[in-house]
This record gives sequence, C-alpha cells and structure tokens, in this order.
Amino acid sequence: QVQFVESGGGLVQPGGSLRLSCVASVSPTTASVYRMAWFRQAPGNQRVLVATDEGGGTYADSVKGRFTISRDYTKNTVHLQMNSLEPEDTGTYVCNLRTRTRNGVYWDYWGQGTQVTVFS
Repeated sequence: QVQFVESGGGLVQPGGSLRLSCVASVSPTTASVYRMAWFRQAPGNQRVLVATDEGGGTYADSVKGRFTISRDYTKNTVHLQMNSLEPEDTGTYVCNLRTRTRNGVYWDYWGQGTQVTVFS
C-alpha cells in the first residue's frame, strides 16, 4: 500500500551535513496520510524518533537547532536537512508514514532506511 524511496545517506566527518529524502507512493485505497517522520536506529538500540512534520516540525532534543524537516504535502515527500553532524547521529535513518482512518485508527508504514555514518 505504501512504497518508499529513501536517499541521501552516506559517510561524513563531524560538523558536516547531509540531506535525506523520502518519497512515499501511497495507493488510493490507503487511509489518509496523517504525518511523515524520520526515525534513527543504531545497532542494538531501539528505533528512536528524530523529527516529524507535526506542528510545523517536532524534533528530538538531541537534534534541535541542527536538523530541519520539510514536507511536500502534494507529493508525500519528506526531507531531513542535517547540519553539524556528530558521531552520535550515526545510524540507519528510517522514513515513517502514518495514516489515520475516519475512525481514528492510526497505522505506521516504514521504509528500508538509509545509513548515516559520522566518523572522525
């Protein structure tokens, strides 16, 4: 019902920048899109929320002031501009799309992820 194309990951030194992109193809039978977001998963760790497009942009405390999420609502596309990257930002960044039915039921869809590695 939802297919993702994620891009923009890579290797970067501390202080560098990357821009992640996620394009979601949503089938007409899928419930309406409620929000898009980026999560990060490091090896052995749980998936954590990095940023969502809710409220004009909501961020994890660790990335506030460094990351900016932007959304193209007409194309179900979301970007994550990451500046001043730190080694702690390393992980697989996974695109999330949440839908909401008329009955208020939410459902999450996940991309495959794109790897970001920040190294000295």
